[in-house]
Amino acid sequence: MKNNSGWLRSAVMVLGVALLAGCASTAPTGKTEWDGLVRQPHPRLSAVFVRPGAAEDMPAFRSVMLDPVSVSFSSDFESGRRSGSVARQMSASDLTAIQTDLAGLFRETFSAELASGGYAVVDQPGPETLRVTAAIVDLFITAPAAAEPIGRSRTYTANTGRMTLVIELRDSVTGELLARAVDAQSARNSGMWTITNRVTNTADARRAIRTWAVALREGLDAVYARSR
Repeated sequence: MKNNSGWLRSAVMVLGVALLAGCASTAPTGKTEWDGLVRQPHPRLSAVFVRPGAAEDMPAFRSVMLDPVSVSFSSDFESGRRSGSVARQMSASDLTAIQTDLAGLFRETFSAELASGGYAVVDQPGPETLRVTAAIVDLFITAPAAAEPIGRSRTYTANTGRMTLVIELRDSVTGELLARAVDAQSARNSGMWTITNRVTNTADARRAIRTWAVALREGLDAVYARSR
């Protein structure tokens, strides 16, 4: 598997600058170029960068190889947990379970959306296979549920949390970088206080991940339609 520490470190740095500037919704901070990729407008995602000429040169990918997605919590979630103000009942194993479950939900949702468009999810590279390497960063859950909740207390929140996707698309055979995207999603920011638990958190995460999966499937559809 490709070592993705370099691009992920770069992505997190850019995301950090965006957050400090108070403009995460348009991350990364109005950049027009990133590692030779040029920013392009996108109707669903905050920031999309594409290799010049990729739209004309890339093959029609009919399958996708999904690398295991990495999941990391935001620094303010971690500091809040240590201070007792956030998720004070969460153990290390609870946090690991959240990361594992979210990574599994990502693969499940992407696989289902791709299958709906006629694209297979495969484990090996091939001439018509796109390689997708993704990371969920800045994960903040307002009211995460521990594996064994204490008592019957209920938690009400107006916003269940946030997370950001950083994703790279590559030709699976050559390894050529074709595109990179960053998108931040906030869950249920309606201003209305509602019960928050493991079920609602999962549903909110699924909706956010599906937004990303639909964006990928629509992009593949556009390339596939051009080749027919």
